[in-house]
Amino acid sequence: MSDRDEHIIEAAGKCRVVVRDGRVVDVGTPQLDDCPLARRFACPVREMTPDAIRENIEARIRSFGMCTPEREVLAGPDFVLFGASELLSGAIRQGLLDAVVIVSDGAGTLVAKDPALIQGIGGRMSGLVFTSPIPEVIARIRENGGVVLDPKTAAIDQVAGVALAATLGHRRVAVTTADAAEAVAIRDRFPDAVIVGVHLTGISREDAALMAGVADLVTACASRHIREEAAKTALLQAGTSIPVFAMTRAGKAIILAKAEETDRPLIIHGARLPVEGSQSPAPLC
Repeated sequence: MSDRDEHIIEAAGKCRVVVRDGRVVDVGTPQLDDCPLARRFACPVREMTPDAIRENIEARIRSFGMCTPEREVLAGPDFVLFGASELLSGAIRQGLLDAVVIVSDGAGTLVAKDPALIQGIGGRMSGLVFTSPIPEVIARIRENGGVVLDPKTAAIDQVAGVALAATLGHRRVAVTTADAAEAVAIRDRFPDAVIVGVHLTGISREDAALMAGVADLVTACASRHIREEAAKTALLQAGTSIPVFAMTRAGKAIILAKAEETDRPLIIHGARLPVEGSQSPAPLC
């Protein structure tokens, strides 16, 4: 096991942040000027500046131990209604999925079947680019039924994660990925996997079309190309400010299961997609 402790995140505004030994050591330049979701964080990012993003990441480290041995891995309530972790944990509860392949700081790729574990990991962070193993975090994931792909290196490899889920006997598996080529590789090897495209701000038009063509669910983030490409063939859109598109019947079933599960009032309305909200990330890129 490496003694290095480094974690690289593309945080609010797709800003590259480096955390070492529990400290934020580098904050890059955000690609966005504004994000309605970031303004709703527990520590809001009202201005997309390196200082505001540093403050947000430091608040996450203090509040739930992100990128440290104190990392909390369980959570209950939804952070947003149609976020990826909310949709997938709801699909587990509704019996549509057996397990989900996700990524955690301090652990890398893992297989989870506990909705609280899926929400506790995925609902609290996104855009993990690199992580190093934290034994305490890996132990906590295992205590809650999760299986880490590579505890020695905390590797991030979603294709291998789906293969691991299959060896564990799971047949209805969903997997998150931010990479179009990886999504294609997953679809080629595991035709029945439910693929969820996440963290897609800045994706090229070519890759957006590729992701829309192979994924079951696609989160638009701040991507203009995803909004345009996914909307061409999407069966359903959930949300307007940061929409999620169901590209297949499997994806549509997951969104509708979440709608059935919530007590929040909803409107279902036929429309030409994409439907734009009054507030969207800016600029779309």
